[in-house]
Amino acid sequence: MFTRIDHVMICAADLQQATEQYRKLGFNMFAGGAHPGKGTHNAIGLNNEDYLELLAVRDAAEYAASGKPGTWNTGLTDFVAAGGGIRFIAIQSDDLAADVAAMRARGVDVGDAADGSRRTPAGLELKWKSALLGAKNPLPLFFIQHVTPMAQRRQQMPVSGSHPNGVYTLERAYIVTRDVESTAAQYANVLGLPQPKTVKGTVIMSDMSVFQLGEHGLGVVQPYADGPAADALQRRGPGPFQALYRTASMAAAERWMQAQGMPPLQKGVRNTGEVAMLATPAEACGAYIGFVGPQ
Repeated sequence: MFTRIDHVMICAADLQQATEQYRKLGFNMFAGGAHPGKGTHNAIGLNNEDYLELLAVRDAAEYAASGKPGTWNTGLTDFVAAGGGIRFIAIQSDDLAADVAAMRARGVDVGDAADGSRRTPAGLELKWKSALLGAKNPLPLFFIQHVTPMAQRRQQMPVSGSHPNGVYTLERAYIVTRDVESTAAQYANVLGLPQPKTVKGTVIMSDMSVFQLGEHGLGVVQPYADGPAADALQRRGPGPFQALYRTASMAAAERWMQAQGMPPLQKGVRNTGEVAMLATPAEACGAYIGFVGPQ
């Protein structure tokens, strides 16, 4: 079954610059390593159980030679040239072969579970299985089952979690669309979940249908007024645009960013009554990155 959001993939033109920017936002980001044969490399910031991935092209020639229809890196350079940001949301499975079979039984166009790996700068090989949606279901999701246990995956970096901004988990990832009801129905079929009731989101100024995957929410949203979702839809069209993270201390997050010379983030009040802060695409490599939690 699908258990949680595993990670969000944020694509940028320059990995080092993106890494430094996310460190300014208060994330402990470390080099993740190269993807063999793909021409890409990444940086990782681990939370309790999920993580944030920054990804960029490492070797343009290798990347160009690797591209073929139906692979996750197809169109990456065009995406980055258009401003980058959140390209995919990875959904974690505890039995990917079974989930692929169940999706196919629901009429979902999805590929087989394929082996994947990368080698960290310290030489640790990390392995997983992943499956991509086919052309009949062009949603910005892919599915992953880790072969390497989390305890071993944590060894890839000097610091796991303990972010200066106090973040410990992803709260929600948001996908903007022009029609929340019909798009949420597509996601319900792919995920094998009931379609959630549509509610009003007050920070992103959108009607939203939020799927619950373990402790994480996956929000499909349609703007009803000017705001982050409307901006993302106008700039990039439908797709992922925001990741909202839960922090142990909003004040600690603010102090860290201020110490890095960042201007104060925008603030808004969620429909839960909580105050949220939001980094803009200019501050977060093409993505909106939100923070919510106690003061």
